[in-house]
Amino acid sequence: MSARPEPRRLLIVAHAPSSNTRRLRDAVVAGTEDAGSEAVEVRVLPPLEAGPDDVLAARAVILGTTENLGYMSGALKDFFDRTYYPVLEKTQGLPYALYIRAGHDGTGTRRGVETIVTGLRWRAVCDPVLCRGDFKEEFVDQCRELGTLMAAGLDAGVF
Repeated sequence: MSARPEPRRLLIVAHAPSSNTRRLRDAVVAGTEDAGSEAVEVRVLPPLEAGPDDVLAARAVILGTTENLGYMSGALKDFFDRTYYPVLEKTQGLPYALYIRAGHDGTGTRRGVETIVTGLRWRAVCDPVLCRGDFKEEFVDQCRELGTLMAAGLDAGVF
């Protein structure tokens, strides 16, 4: 009898303080389900509940944040503050993706997140999904596609 392979965990750390940002997070999750992989296990946590053990157990991460005063949400910054050093030497090359709900342009938010993940030496698997300006239904579709991409890539062993 062969042993069942260890699941490939995809961690989604998403700050979702409003109904629209919850729709984006839920679309990412739905996209992972669209990939139809039984080998990928998805864990969804708000940044204030996610910690180093969650990152260490993950094979890939999707980060979701709002743009707050031209920067990432305080909750996501808190997540990085608590996890940075405990995971620094153990997660180099970790595949990640990012989506940002930006009321303005998202530039400072993107720069802030990318500065931290560069220090962690994580590897972006695609350009960030920037949901800029007034809320549009296409943001939901873009986030769903992001979830599908990550789960399918993880399932196929691409990352």
